[in-house]
Amino acid sequence: MTDIEIAQSCKPKHIGDIAAEAGIPEEYLEYYGKYKAKISLDVLKTERRGNKLILVTAMTPTPAGEGKTTTTIGLADGLKKIGKSVDVALREPSLGPVFGIKGGAAGGGWAQVIPMEDINLHFTGDMHAIGAANNLLAAMLDNHIYQGNSLNIDPRRITWKRCVDMNDRQLRCVTDGLGGRVNGVPREDGYDITVASEVMAILCLAESVSDLKNRLSRIIVGYTFDERPVTAGDLKAQGAMTALLKDALKPNLVQTLEGTPAFVHGGPFANIAHGCNSVLATKVARKLSDYTVTEAGFGADLGAEKFLDIKCRYADMKPDAVVIVGTIRALKMHGGVDKKNLAPENLEALEKGLPNLLRHVDNIKNVYNLPCVVALNRFPTDTDAEIETVMRRCKELGVNTVLSTVWADGGEGGKALAEEVVRLCDQESNENFSYAYELDLPVEKKIRAVAKRVYRAAHVAFSKKAEKEIQKLTKLGYASLPICIAKTQYSFSDDPTLLCAPEGFVIHVQDIRISAGAGFIVVLTGDIMTMPGLPKVPAAEMIDVTDDGVITGLF
Repeated sequence: MTDIEIAQSCKPKHIGDIAAEAGIPEEYLEYYGKYKAKISLDVLKTERRGNKLILVTAMTPTPAGEGKTTTTIGLADGLKKIGKSVDVALREPSLGPVFGIKGGAAGGGWAQVIPMEDINLHFTGDMHAIGAANNLLAAMLDNHIYQGNSLNIDPRRITWKRCVDMNDRQLRCVTDGLGGRVNGVPREDGYDITVASEVMAILCLAESVSDLKNRLSRIIVGYTFDERPVTAGDLKAQGAMTALLKDALKPNLVQTLEGTPAFVHGGPFANIAHGCNSVLATKVARKLSDYTVTEAGFGADLGAEKFLDIKCRYADMKPDAVVIVGTIRALKMHGGVDKKNLAPENLEALEKGLPNLLRHVDNIKNVYNLPCVVALNRFPTDTDAEIETVMRRCKELGVNTVLSTVWADGGEGGKALAEEVVRLCDQESNENFSYAYELDLPVEKKIRAVAKRVYRAAHVAFSKKAEKEIQKLTKLGYASLPICIAKTQYSFSDDPTLLCAPEGFVIHVQDIRISAGAGFIVVLTGDIMTMPGLPKVPAAEMIDVTDDGVITGLF
């Protein structure tokens, strides 16, 4: 059975029953049909439990797949199986990857969140609200210039882009305002994918309606002719933007296939944004259970680094344990094996690829000083010798490896991992948790700290443009913000072809952007782009709807 067939074969509980089991009073629920609801932020006024926060991250991803979201969901179901009070907090999928190369993003096999079709497509409308707020600001900006430009905005120095939640390379660079004076002021423009919008980052870091409005007002949309920043507040856009986002700010409640409460909210990419679900969803989840399992996008060098260095700073939280997901298949790809030849036992390739996983483990354990476990997502082709090799090498770093079969067995296949996570929370400490850099460092030194401590780069090369932007942002008073490095997800370096655990490489910083509302500095490296494109054969070609309205081929 495919993932969507498995999901459609299961009868979900009414979301009111899930909410009751999670301890959410009826008056805090806003129903979106039978199986989805938004949660009032008033639930945060209830007494907090002594919650343990579990972060799930992964080795560097490959086309062979690692199953991070699947493991996250299966771990939560596994904790429930061993009698723990638990919920899970996840990001919302973007339509771009759903119709692009990846397909659905709600877990897989018997470890999924449902209704998976809704979650993967329009869900509760959060993505559309974010896109509308982003584009309202763009419209108000261009209208201000058209109507006389009293703020003295330089049209050549506008930094705010429109967005659409789709992989559409045709929109990366456009010229708009053509067709005569009544159609606007001609200028070069472009689109980002919605999940790369600063509005998405703001929604995921805001902790109240007032905080959301204040952050929106601080968005820098461009600069004047005398180089002063122009903000959304200057355009008086923050109130209307907040009106579009007030419902999107509320976390969404759904469920796993096994009825574990799941808060799915917010979805910034981890390669071009900070890659974590909303602070509010995490805080609501932690109010309601003894264990909250959450994840961060892509490998630990991206999502986990940003979770720890950005989200944890702003939300004043730290994980009690970290799970690093890996597969023998992916390790053999990092060891040089083609995807078509991953099934046969190949200990030589496995040994060559293992440094990738071990570097992620070492970073979590020795850079961030957090307890961790490796979850080996088991495939039928994995041999005992290969499994023993991974366990032995991780043990040399003082970290246990646990086999996970949640794709095939659901929560039952996550019980062993759940027991190890509970042991880590009970017997090991996160008191020595530390960041990869301190905020009072200059911008260049913060970038070098991540590049050298986390990526293990030998050097960081800054373009002239990036150097100029750093100087400008420092002069404007933004140097003390954390950094959000936009980098390929396929390598520790900024070159996606450098697999495994490269050393001696150079990180190339091409540009620097300020996300003043979100509260971080975006560092663009290599050839990273904020608008992806579709592959030669997009997943959209396989998606269809039957005559009775059943979606097929989603994943």
